[in-house]
Amino acid sequence: MLTGQETGEIWFVYDGDCPVCTYAARALRIRESVGALHLLDARADRDHPLIQRITAAGLDLDEGMVIAFGDRLYHGADALQVMALLGSSHGWFNRLNAALFRSPAIARIAYPLMRAGRNLLIRLRGAAPIGNLTAR
Repeated sequence: MLTGQETGEIWFVYDGDCPVCTYAARALRIRESVGALHLLDARADRDHPLIQRITAAGLDLDEGMVIAFGDRLYHGADALQVMALLGSSHGWFNRLNAALFRSPAIARIAYPLMRAGRNLLIRLRGAAPIGNLTAR
């Protein structure tokens, strides 16, 4: 997954209508040695070039968050694992994230459950899907 050579800009693309996603975006800290973290709300910034790149790659933002790091896009469980690998040890959220999701197997098992919770929260809030893969 990661070669250990990556540094620079890290983009976390999340659903701004999901309270858990928003908390994760605000709580996530990346080790300083890795690079700068940028947050991108997929609902608020629909015309951002990175959203266009994600859409062109066929990644469904209703099915998972995206981490853009180097020239790669990580989606869903892969993004969760990258967050764990790049995260700092600052704060309980980052320590828990690293402990749980460094393992690809655990990330793959946990992510569908997390996505189901996110989808339930979105429905309860009455928010429409992001729909980045549907024609506007």
